[in-house]
Amino acid sequence: MGKSKRDKKKKKKSRKPPLDRHYLYSAAVQSVDADIKFFKRVYKKRNGRPFRRLREDFCGTALLAHDWVRRGSDHEAWGVDLDQPTLDWGSAHYGPRLKGSARRLHLLNRNVLEVTSPEVDLVTASNFSYSVFKTRDELCAYFQAVRQSLSAGGLFVVDAWGGQEVMAEDREERKIDAETAFDGTKVPSFTYHWEQARFNPIDHHIVCHIHFRMKDGTKIKRAFTYDWRLWTLPEMRELLQQAGFESSEVYVEGWDEEDDEPDGIFRRKTYFENDDGWVAYVVGYA
Repeated sequence: MGKSKRDKKKKKKSRKPPLDRHYLYSAAVQSVDADIKFFKRVYKKRNGRPFRRLREDFCGTALLAHDWVRRGSDHEAWGVDLDQPTLDWGSAHYGPRLKGSARRLHLLNRNVLEVTSPEVDLVTASNFSYSVFKTRDELCAYFQAVRQSLSAGGLFVVDAWGGQEVMAEDREERKIDAETAFDGTKVPSFTYHWEQARFNPIDHHIVCHIHFRMKDGTKIKRAFTYDWRLWTLPEMRELLQQAGFESSEVYVEGWDEEDDEPDGIFRRKTYFENDDGWVAYVVGYA
């Protein structure tokens, strides 16, 4: 005998609420281990020594900054973001993990355009967050603020994206494996949806959404929405030069032909083929 409508209703009501969207975002989008590994490699190659002082712009929960101070007793980090509730969420969930190291983490509820001190060894703006700036003047002003923030030999690292399919309305999904978050929270497997909802080729205005779907069918629609300008690599490098950076380089993620997926290794390039989609680091040298 099938279940009654009443039974089905009870079952629906008893469904657990989805995990906080910040945990899901971290699992699906952020790659802190890979980022830090890349930062250390490029900085040491340029300066012959490790760096200590890091600033994470548009930091959100400041996961990267939290992780950095945890990794070394001489590490210090700053996180800058306009959204105080998101900063507070990071402090509440990730902060206790730091214990005594917490004194070396500084979270600033400020506009990144206004932060030029203290001097740090490396500034990063991850996950294309600088794309909120939609004019050359705005992006150059941000790059100038970063340049003023860097000590001698300092690096500015941002990621970039592009490819033939980026300038089109599109939607892709990817299964995310279960993992343990920075604070020890168990994050079950789920499906991550990336939606490119709108693109204007005249001004490169692009609107994107992130959706999540849990194994039990629970969904979080538009968990995050981005209203950006899609910047090209030549534009970014020209603006870095205009902002006072000595030089810049592009590191492009490789492709594993056998597994038909990115290999996670970023190599310095002066040329690469414009595939359907690609991800790169742009490194500005102070």
